[in-house]
Amino acid sequence: MELLQLQYFQTVARMEHMTNAAKELRIAQPALSKTIARLEEDLGVPLFDRQNRQIKLNSFGKAFLKSVDTALSALEEGRREVTDLAGMERGSIRLATTALNRLSKALGAFRTAYPEVNFRVVQIPPNAMLDMALMLENGEVDLCFIAASLEEAKIREMPVLQAEVYLAVPAGHRLEGRECISLQELSGEAFIEYKEGHPFRKMNDEFCESAGIRREVVCEVDEPAALNSLVSAGLGLAFVPGCKGDDKPPYSMLRIESPSCHRTFSIAWLEQRYLSKAALRFRQFLVDYFNELQEPVEQERMEQTQAFRQLQ
Repeated sequence: MELLQLQYFQTVARMEHMTNAAKELRIAQPALSKTIARLEEDLGVPLFDRQNRQIKLNSFGKAFLKSVDTALSALEEGRREVTDLAGMERGSIRLATTALNRLSKALGAFRTAYPEVNFRVVQIPPNAMLDMALMLENGEVDLCFIAASLEEAKIREMPVLQAEVYLAVPAGHRLEGRECISLQELSGEAFIEYKEGHPFRKMNDEFCESAGIRREVVCEVDEPAALNSLVSAGLGLAFVPGCKGDDKPPYSMLRIESPSCHRTFSIAWLEQRYLSKAALRFRQFLVDYFNELQEPVEQERMEQTQAFRQLQ
C-alpha cells in the first residue's frame, strides 16, 4: 500500500466521480482507475459500488476513508512540524471562513508583511458552518475565521474583533439626517435581511427582540455585497457592522444607542492539532490588526456621511 494510493483514494472518495477526480489530481483517468483497483486488490475488498460508469463509496470504503483521513492528516502535521523545527518559517496557511469580506483586508496586510507565506482560503456558506468544524477535525484547514461560535468542545475560539453594528439608511429616507437612533423607533420599518440560517440573521433577530420591535423584511440576501446594493437602491434599512478604515458606503450609517448592537468575529482552531509557525503568526496578526480597528468610529462615520451629502 503506497502513500500515493491513499491520496488518490481520498480524492476519489470525496468526489465519487473518477473523471472529475482525475482532473483535480491532474492525471489520466485510466491511470487513476488502475491505482484504485490495485488498492482494492491489496485490501481484498471493493471500496466503491460501480454501476453504469457511476461509483459510490460503499461501507468498506467509508470505514477505510476515516482511517485514511486520519493518517494523511497526521502525516501532514508531521511534515509541517519538521519544517518548523528546521527553521523554514515560510509555508502555507489553510483557512476557512464565512466572513471573507471582513477578513480580506487583513489577509492583504499579512501578505504584504509576510510575502513568503501562501494561503489556501475556502469560503463557506453561512448556513454550512458545521462544515467548518469538520474541516478542522479532519485537518483540511488550520484556522477558521467565524462570525458565530462553532460550539464544539474540541475547538478553541479566540475573539479578535467586536464590531459595532450600525443602521444603514438609504438616501432620501426620513431618518437620513439623524446621527443616532434607538431600535424602538423602527417598528414596522422595511428591512433588507440575510436569509434564514445565516448567522447574521439570527443576531439581527436578537437585536430586534431585545428592543421589542417587529420589522418588515422586504428582501433576503446571502452576502453583504447584495445587502449593500439593495440599501443603496432605497429598498429598506439594514444592520451593518462598522470599523475604522472601512470603505465609505453610499448611504448613511446611524449609531444605535439602544440596545447595544455588536458582532463578534473570532479565529478558531482544533486544540489538539499542531499549528505551524505561519498559522500561529497569522493568528496573532489578526489580534493586533483588528485591535487597531476597534476604536470608536462615530466621528469618522459622521465625516463620511457629511462628505457624501455634500456630493449630492
